Amino acid sequence: MRILQSLAGAEHGGAETAFVDTCIAMKEAGHMIEVVTRANAVRVPRLERAGIKVHTLPFGGRVDFYTPWRIARIARLFKPDIVQCWMSRAAAKTPASKNYEKVCRLGGYYKTKYFRTADYFITITPDIKRYLMENGVEEERIRHINNFAETEETKDIVDRAALDTPKDAPLLLSLGRLHESKAFDTLMRAVKDVPGTYLWIAGEGPQRVALEQLRTALGLEDRVKFLGWRNDRAALFKTADICVFPSRYEPFGTVFVQAWAQKTPLITSAADGPKQFVRHEEDGLMFPVDDVASLTHSIKQMIEDKVLQARLVENGYERYINEFSKEKTIKAYEDYFQSMLNKRNV
Repeated sequence: MRILQSLAGAEHGGAETAFVDTCIAMKEAGHMIEVVTRANAVRVPRLERAGIKVHTLPFGGRVDFYTPWRIARIARLFKPDIVQCWMSRAAAKTPASKNYEKVCRLGGYYKTKYFRTADYFITITPDIKRYLMENGVEEERIRHINNFAETEETKDIVDRAALDTPKDAPLLLSLGRLHESKAFDTLMRAVKDVPGTYLWIAGEGPQRVALEQLRTALGLEDRVKFLGWRNDRAALFKTADICVFPSRYEPFGTVFVQAWAQKTPLITSAADGPKQFVRHEEDGLMFPVDDVASLTHSIKQMIEDKVLQARLVENGYERYINEFSKEKTIKAYEDYFQSMLNKRNV
């Protein structure tokens, strides 16, 4: 298939990472892929290294008529079977056409007005599918397809000493955009009550300064490390003892799948996404959103109970293999896209 992938995207973020991972996986599966996206110093080079042609466009506001015009021209030259739009900005800026199927992927509860010209929809959770149906989209035009996580093979680990982290200290890892929705403030408050435990936070975002100030106020300068945006996910997971995913708001949350894939014991909040998938005390520990005491208890329980850790890792990895592997997700995309093309050809 010939597939044009469209994303505006923030500078950093989980959806943006999933976009790049999916584009590369579809190309590896033998499909012709081109991308339209904003210029980005991380995403664009990674896509180009994978042999994917990338068109960089502004994806501006209402007065940006250039982006839709350019996407239409790119599509005329590329002749895609499918145009997949990621999130609302790309959906609004990407024109529909009788020459291809316009498929919009929703990773959240976006206003449906941005998707009026969509032919089909992909949702990353069952609940987002329900949301679309409640807003008038026919079920036969929607398919739930999970995000995937790859098991990135690496023998490398991150040097704890370089980050002033004792080699024998319990080490927590949390990843995500430094944003209020990710609840890193809740996590730091819990870490304060677990003496001797260290926390690495990998990510960047608008709350960087506020979180650093909170770290100082809590007296955690020695034990909480901000790593910035990282491209060595596998090494981080391999180095850490526990992955903590504390989000307040999370329609899906690929981090919990990455923890399963990398065989790292998982603690997660009961945000919308994780609570649809994670099974408490079976493949992860789950705590109520913003409940510092409950999170503190979960961290202590995980550190102290090695049998629990082993059970969660084993069951989580099985969940990853059966539901969230690259092979499972790409096959689901291929089946869905082929069903659209079959309907066109009837």
